[in-house]
Amino acid sequence: MKLITHKIIRGEIECMTGLHIGGSSETIEIGGMDNPIIKHPITGFPYIPGSSIKGRMRSLLELKYEMYENGGEVHRFKGHNCKVTTCPVCRIFGTSANTSDIGPGRLLVRDAHLDPESVEKLKKLKIDKGLPYSEEKFENTIKRINASATPRSIERVPAGIIFNFELVYRVFDMDDAGKTDLDLLQYVKEGLKLIENDALGGSGSRGSGKVKFNNIKMYDSSGLTSEVDFNI
Repeated sequence: MKLITHKIIRGEIECMTGLHIGGSSETIEIGGMDNPIIKHPITGFPYIPGSSIKGRMRSLLELKYEMYENGGEVHRFKGHNCKVTTCPVCRIFGTSANTSDIGPGRLLVRDAHLDPESVEKLKKLKIDKGLPYSEEKFENTIKRINASATPRSIERVPAGIIFNFELVYRVFDMDDAGKTDLDLLQYVKEGLKLIENDALGGSGSRGSGKVKFNNIKMYDSSGLTSEVDFNI
């Protein structure tokens, strides 16, 4: 097996609604938000962990192609317990050591950090309204029997904020000059589109997490000269 090239995919993630990707609540003080978002420990700005993007892509692709059995305990591809070398999910996202004959996972997903213009927007939000680079959304849980309400708060990245993201797709020669890996690159596009149609992060069923991927370009690692559109 030989590493042939890296396909580098860059673009923007635009928050169409508030975005909630949960962080630790261990340091929340009295009166703080019940459900904080993850933030950079030095700058205090929100970011999107690569694991959140990658995990959502994988789970949505598995659901679309009916790869779950027994309540999600068994992953399969075209009717087989997944040791199929052409399985797009295992080949792209990685698999356990006992199926390592397909090589390492092809897709690396970087953490997505704020676009510089969005940094300024959040700084202004903090100055004008005293908010911690985020918004606070209030919700209620309703008891169906007596209609009593229990309020709760959830922290979100406001709509309109943009993050810059980067994916790296590794192409290996496994006796086919990288053809299989290049053919499976279409599933990366599809995974991003599925996130657009679904939700990223938590509370997607309650209005959060709608995002749009914009200005996507793909480069080749040989000098980054082959910039092309990566439309989804």
